[in-house]
Amino acid sequence: MTKAPLLQIKNLTVAVGEKLILRDLELTINAGETHVLMGQNGTGKSTLASAIMGSPAFDIISGEILFEGENITEESPDKRARRGIFLSFQNPEEVPGVTLENFLRTAKGAVTGEKPRLMQFKKDLRVEMERLGVAETYAARELNVGFSGGEKKKAEILQLLTLNPKLAILDEADSGLDVDAVKTVSEGVSRFRNEGNALLIITHNTRLVEGIAVDRVHVLENKKLALSGGAELMRRITDSGFAGLQTNPDAPRGAPKGDTQ
Repeated sequence: MTKAPLLQIKNLTVAVGEKLILRDLELTINAGETHVLMGQNGTGKSTLASAIMGSPAFDIISGEILFEGENITEESPDKRARRGIFLSFQNPEEVPGVTLENFLRTAKGAVTGEKPRLMQFKKDLRVEMERLGVAETYAARELNVGFSGGEKKKAEILQLLTLNPKLAILDEADSGLDVDAVKTVSEGVSRFRNEGNALLIITHNTRLVEGIAVDRVHVLENKKLALSGGAELMRRITDSGFAGLQTNPDAPRGAPKGDTQ
């Protein structure tokens, strides 16, 4: 019996109010794959991420979102998180009164249904914080309060490694980071990836994914995936920009690893 794709999006049309943002979009991601979604500002990349996560701010007009073969189109964000879907945000929110450590432990318990043992959790957290170059004292600080942009992004990667989801969606995870911070975040993402999970990385450029093996690259344009290809597509975008691409709106969208377009 053929295993269902980890994520399958079928003819997805999304709007905010009366404004149509995505139309008849299709995408398939299998376990063990890393996909990169690129496109100019305002093309709907973050909208797609939010729709996959179930944000109520966006209206799904038509289409389906399947996760491990099950239709989750109508499910709430918390149910999707428990299934193993994770979304990092462009601008992580500050949460006064909640420490980073308590937030991560509570989130882990909410996803798994069992709160982690305190001492083992503290030990595992210290190991990951050291790897990411986050000072141990940050565990006792209020979540993202007073954090620099780089520290906020590292805290999100720390959350990713703590929750260990099946599908991680990283929305502009390299935004506002210096070269050293991008390298640290990229290394954390690489440690997360294995044959049992998958990544969807949304980005304007290729800095974050330079050290990550990429299976598929998609360009979002005119509300659809206008072009898909292998890692070489990123190099073409770096060399020529989006304007230099010859996109074909009638080509197959979101083909799985191994297909060519």
